[in-house]
Amino acid sequence: MKAANDKAERQKRADAARKTPIKTDPAYGDRVPPGQVVTERFPILHEGEIPDYDMDSWTLRLFGDADTERTYTFAELDALPKVKVKCDIHCVTRWSKLDTEWEGIRFRDLLQDAGIRPGEGVRHVMIHADPDYETNVPLEDLMGDDILLAFKYDGQPLSEVHGGPLRLLVPHLYFWKSAKWVRGFEFMTEDRPGFWERNGFHNYADPFLEQRYSGEDLGLPEDEWVHKDYD
Repeated sequence: MKAANDKAERQKRADAARKTPIKTDPAYGDRVPPGQVVTERFPILHEGEIPDYDMDSWTLRLFGDADTERTYTFAELDALPKVKVKCDIHCVTRWSKLDTEWEGIRFRDLLQDAGIRPGEGVRHVMIHADPDYETNVPLEDLMGDDILLAFKYDGQPLSEVHGGPLRLLVPHLYFWKSAKWVRGFEFMTEDRPGFWERNGFHNYADPFLEQRYSGEDLGLPEDEWVHKDYD
């Protein structure tokens, strides 16, 4: 009975949200995408259970349509040069958090260190993460200055609830593309959808174009994130 009541309540909120669309605070100008609410919270959202790692056996694999493959231990990754990035992040569940601070390895620097040159015609990357999660991102979108494999957030080691020990940061796309608990990058000549993309979410996910869904609105309540844990 409780499950049915919870489902009814979620549907009620979704119906109300569709009738009263969120208006972005004009004080933020063009900085915040349409339909987003700025928050100081960092909501905790993910699919599946938080992984429990033995860091002595943890690895990150780069593979697929490339001239070589490379597997890193965590210690090898941690020894690589790191940079700091300050950026805004935007979740498809309609929250935005501004001026977030991250530290990690630029994706393009990792490719250089690994000596990996994606093969001719490679335009896509599948990001593999735990537990059994994947999301697809165009290769060119991973080559920017602010695209990181992040070890730290706000000056502290990345907590497990936010993807520690390592997550991807792709701040110009909706935040589900910034996969938590990253374990591999697969280079592909042909695109294929990841987990959320197969379940009705947009293939590219530009927040400023409100590319939330690939088809019809999935009825995600606009205040769903408010009811999640956060830090």
